Amino acid sequence: MNTLRLLLAEIDNHGYKTYKKLVGDFQFPNFLLRIDHVQGDPFADPSRCRIFIKATKTNIPRSLFNTRSRTIALEDFLGRSFTQAIKQEVLGGRGDGMSGEMTITSYGQEVLERNAVLVQNGDIELRIRIGLPAEKRKVNAQQAIIMLFEELPAVIEKGLKVLQTNFINVQQHVDSIEDQQALRQQLQEHNLVAFIAEGSCLPRRSGIDDRPLDGAVLFKAPASLAVELTQPHAGLIRGLGIPKGVTLIVGGGFHGKSTLLHAIERGVYDHIPNDGREKVVSIANAVKIRAEDRRAITNVDISPFIGQLPQAKSTRHFSTPDASGSTSQAANIMEALSIGTQLLLIDEDTSATNFMIRDERMQALVSKDKEPITPLVHRIRDLYQDNAVSVTLVMGGSGDFFGLADTVIMMDNYIAEDVTIQAKALAHDVIPKGVKFPKIKTSNMRIPKMTCLSPKYGENRDKIQAIDTRILRYGQLEIDVSQLEQLVDNAQLTTIGYLIHYYYQQNRQNYLSDIDLVVGLKDAFIDVEQLGLDCLSSYIIGTLAMPRLHELVATVNRMRNLELTSVLK
Repeated sequence: MNTLRLLLAEIDNHGYKTYKKLVGDFQFPNFLLRIDHVQGDPFADPSRCRIFIKATKTNIPRSLFNTRSRTIALEDFLGRSFTQAIKQEVLGGRGDGMSGEMTITSYGQEVLERNAVLVQNGDIELRIRIGLPAEKRKVNAQQAIIMLFEELPAVIEKGLKVLQTNFINVQQHVDSIEDQQALRQQLQEHNLVAFIAEGSCLPRRSGIDDRPLDGAVLFKAPASLAVELTQPHAGLIRGLGIPKGVTLIVGGGFHGKSTLLHAIERGVYDHIPNDGREKVVSIANAVKIRAEDRRAITNVDISPFIGQLPQAKSTRHFSTPDASGSTSQAANIMEALSIGTQLLLIDEDTSATNFMIRDERMQALVSKDKEPITPLVHRIRDLYQDNAVSVTLVMGGSGDFFGLADTVIMMDNYIAEDVTIQAKALAHDVIPKGVKFPKIKTSNMRIPKMTCLSPKYGENRDKIQAIDTRILRYGQLEIDVSQLEQLVDNAQLTTIGYLIHYYYQQNRQNYLSDIDLVVGLKDAFIDVEQLGLDCLSSYIIGTLAMPRLHELVATVNRMRNLELTSVLK
């Protein structure tokens, strides 16, 4: 610690790059500060540091980190605690550019596996970014001393204090995550794809504020669809069980249909206590499907939904840089099937109408031989009966799906009702008689040319940068992922970029490899699950969060330079 103080005094008022002399380890009374990388300019990304705190200083009960899921939950809680302490203790604004900035990572309503805070045998490692202070691109040692010798120790002390002063909150946080995972694990044995607990608060404050809406109607399960599950900590819980099969969510506009579906799509993640959706769980590989005009599609077999196009263009190996609503929705379904999804979530508001339904009058006017699209209404039963893929569908404008649904739920002023019997009574046959449809299956192996997956931006420079959850800058590309609605955190998108790079590095010599794209990406994904997020980079990046396999594959599928060889299975 004294060495650090002397170094700062020595370089005071020197050029900013002399801060690089600080790289190394510095022992403070209660922690070790390791400065891994110093920014070369006050306007560059902040310097990367790590804080190491011994278990003898933390006294964390082993019960809080005795399983992987509990450790992830504890790390999440500590990250939020340190982040709050930074807001309270760090002044910021200490000169040019990023001077005075101190950050860990951003935290939303979901609990994700991250590498910002790591707990191992009670020891804590905190990854933190510090904007070292500058005045006219020169070292400002006085302000740096305030940051490192006053603010940083105060952040560490306050961030840890909750472990002693409010231990019950820590315990509840960790137990809640374990309860959610237990609920998700019970879905299969109860023949369910999702569960929404009674008393859940599903509405959000706004489209840009994901916190629960104050004063919202709390969820109540209709008696005919109510099930009871068991939580290891909170005990028995009652709620609506969405069974396997085809489920319709119907009702008037603004009565909560899409709100319910949105909660189900986010149920693939655990949530913080008091989020309102912490007792809403879905099977982990559920995928939200939508129309996505203008997305790139490369070598996807969409023939189960869209037959031969004009000018005899085959859809067995369909490619386009500018997809329509219907072709994009068909591709999104087929790509989801390729990663093994068991539940598709679809909202008519974000779907292509001609992909969803085709009423009798339109069929009479435009004959089947002139219409390449086989609408979802004709194939939704096949998805479940032939592929064991359930579909939960929001539909407010057409009753054509009534006769095809196993369950129909009506939302009335945010109250759920079971109207399956009434809907069945109104149903009529919408599938043309005597028409046989091809099997819905992913029939092609899609083998990538590895050179197209390089992140090279210049001769000696790679580029991987996430812009919110909208754009991934990867090499020369800007990949639009704004329509991947289950991608919830910028840190996940950053990790996806590094995962693609990892996959590329592992396989770039295999130019003649016969490994399918999804299989190869899944292998890379499993590596990271087993080795940890730090295996993705040769240096420490403390701002990564684990994505899902689906969003990883979906991002690669949206690369406009993707080159694939397609081989029939």
